[in-house]
Amino acid sequence: MAQAGSAGPGNRGLRGAGAAPERAPWSWTLALLWLAAAAGTRSRRQWPVPYRRFSFRPEPDPYCQAKYTFCPASSPMPVMKGDDVIEVFRLQAPVWEFKYGDLLGHLKIMHDAIGFRSTLTGKNYTMEWYELFQLGNCTFPHLRPEMNAPFWCNQGAACFFEGIDDIHWKENGTLVLVATISGNAFNKMAKWVKRDNETGIYYETWTVQASPEKGAETWFESYDCSKFVLRTYEKLAEFGAEFKKIETNYTRIFLYSGEPTYLGNETSIFGPTGNKTLALAIKRFYYPFKPHLPTKEFLLSLLQIFDAVIIHRQFYLFYNFEYWFLPMKFPFIKITYEEIPLPNKNKTFSSL
Repeated sequence: MAQAGSAGPGNRGLRGAGAAPERAPWSWTLALLWLAAAAGTRSRRQWPVPYRRFSFRPEPDPYCQAKYTFCPASSPMPVMKGDDVIEVFRLQAPVWEFKYGDLLGHLKIMHDAIGFRSTLTGKNYTMEWYELFQLGNCTFPHLRPEMNAPFWCNQGAACFFEGIDDIHWKENGTLVLVATISGNAFNKMAKWVKRDNETGIYYETWTVQASPEKGAETWFESYDCSKFVLRTYEKLAEFGAEFKKIETNYTRIFLYSGEPTYLGNETSIFGPTGNKTLALAIKRFYYPFKPHLPTKEFLLSLLQIFDAVIIHRQFYLFYNFEYWFLPMKFPFIKITYEEIPLPNKNKTFSSL
């Protein structure tokens, strides 16, 4: 049987100059099928984009240096006696309260953590999740002249240590009992925290939505201190914790955009066969976000950021180690302090 496209008896003499009209419909058909498949892929994309988990936590690059040491008082999570009663505390204080006091608290930019107290031993513990190299490094990259691609110092991790700094949490924030759990539930939580910490390795500042309206499409979820607290509360509810009915609010930083466009990863954009025009556009976008600028250059950078994000409505997001283009929309960016209720055993959170 003659194969499709082969020269059978009735096709002799039609090859050469006259062959193109015969093959063109196939070319157009393939092109249309490819476009249809691409459109179908876009329409089937899952929103919000799932946060990528990893099989292990890599060692930080020596280039990445923290101004403030991560988890300096770190201690192992203890194994509690099964019949111990553990008090669970909601902890919240302004970001960088140790340096700026309540300054960021007035803007409702808050850091969240969880406290525990063993009623058998009387010992207190603090558990939190935050950036290894401070917030700026997790939100924007370094543009190193010896590297073609932006360089990211982005890791976040859990920190556990003995003691609760009552003054730190009470003075400008919150320290309140939200639940009690058994020692067995605490030990189950400790195993979950270890797995969660080994697989969720990077910090994400932004929540990206289509608009501020209730029910608006969420394109990307943040992954920060508050999300760690919420995930932990959810697990504790699964393990039998009964939470008090109190109001709990959390800081969220939103970007608002139309449907994002996937651009590629570091290799496909910045590699030897990458898109040089796109690579240059991304680096130009990130250039004004450089840290430690003198006052004059800082003010100029603010104007450049305003021009890119507000005037030209462009934002390049790095998520799951991939780049996305956000067509920005009014009101562009917003910080909220929203209530997210505590869980119960019959109802758990979604989209954490």
